[in-house]
Amino acid sequence: MGHRLSKIYTRTGDAGTTGLGDGSRAAKTDIRIQTLGDIDELNSAVGILLAAQAVTGLNQLLLEIQHDLFDLGGEVAIPGSSLLPAGAVERLEAAIDSHNAALPPLKEFILPSGSLAAAQCHFARAVCRRAERSLVGLTGQADVGARALQYLNRLSDLLFVLARIIARADGGQEVMWNRARFHS
Repeated sequence: MGHRLSKIYTRTGDAGTTGLGDGSRAAKTDIRIQTLGDIDELNSAVGILLAAQAVTGLNQLLLEIQHDLFDLGGEVAIPGSSLLPAGAVERLEAAIDSHNAALPPLKEFILPSGSLAAAQCHFARAVCRRAERSLVGLTGQADVGARALQYLNRLSDLLFVLARIIARADGGQEVMWNRARFHS
């Protein structure tokens, strides 16, 4: 394989457009480009979580998620393509079931905190929800595969479960929302 990025700047985007994978151009304000940016930000947020190495045993899962998100970005960047691997949604569902089984049932809402790594995971979850909203918005203008929408929906659920796991690692705790705080 040759060098894919031998020149970093091309000046082709200076007029406010960017190239898509099929050779067409789109305005940098287009919903497709916004969606690409949100997926890229999500992948970066997962990368920060991976770099934190908060809980052993999650690194491979997080790395697989990063690869899936890159594939998902490819789907958005190449109109009409389908790059997210078959079984990706089911892999997330299996991870949710496996990790959630180790957690006590929730009786109250939790705050997005607990530890730095848990908060990073909650942040990634919030970015995932934004990417999902952007992808749903793109469905009004372009064909978006059902698998892509399902993937982001399940990923936000998984990130919530992982945030709970990470918050409890090494004897830590989740921070519960105190409803009565201002209502007494």
